[in-house]
Parts: sequence; structure tokens; C-alpha cells
Amino acid sequence: VQLVESGGGSVEAGGSLKLTCMASARIYTRCRLGWFRQVPGKEREMVSYIARDDSITTADAVKGRFAISQDLPKNTLYLQMNNVQIGDTAVYYCAEGADFGNWGQGTQVTVSS
Repeated sequence: VQLVESGGGSVEAGGSLKLTCMASARIYTRCRLGWFRQVPGKEREMVSYIARDDSITTADAVKGRFAISQDLPKNTLYLQMNNVQIGDTAVYYCAEGADFGNWGQGTQVTVSS
């Protein structure tokens, strides 16, 4: 399954973006679907993911501002980002699999003051 992210770009602090991750095949049988982000020189960190039982886990840093959702018939995962902050600047990746072994190529999000 190939994953392709889109929707990244430049946004001012306090603004919003919606990231999209499209899969090339059915993904609803996968164990977990999630969003991660990485800043150069730092480790990749989990942003939010949906487990097979549809439970959602979200990082404290974005809780209350970011929301993950999925449209399984469209094989699509979303990340709605509201009230973005400069610290949210990163490359955002979607991933799927029991151990998130399958990754997209990433999309850059840049937040400016």
C-alpha cells in the first residue's frame, strides 16, 4: 500500500491546515493509521493515530488543536490542524500497519509568526 500526503504548506501562527493521506489500496484492515512529524535533527514523533478499535491517541502537544479522522471508503486519513503554532513546523508523515511500518513521503508544514 502506498501512502501519499498532501495539504502541507505555509501558514501563519493561529491559522489552520488540513493534511490528507491517500492510500493506494484498502486500508481499513490495517491495525493502526497515524500521523507523525519530524524536525531536522530531532527524532520523529507521534502526533495522533487511530487504532483498529477506532480509539484515538493524540500527543499532548497538539491535543485540543489537531484532530485525526478517516474516510475508509475513500482510503483516506486526515489531520485537521487548528491554531497552529511555530513549534508545529515539521515534515508530517502518515503511516499505517501494526508497527507503523509503512510510511508516506511526507509533507512540509511551516508556521510563521
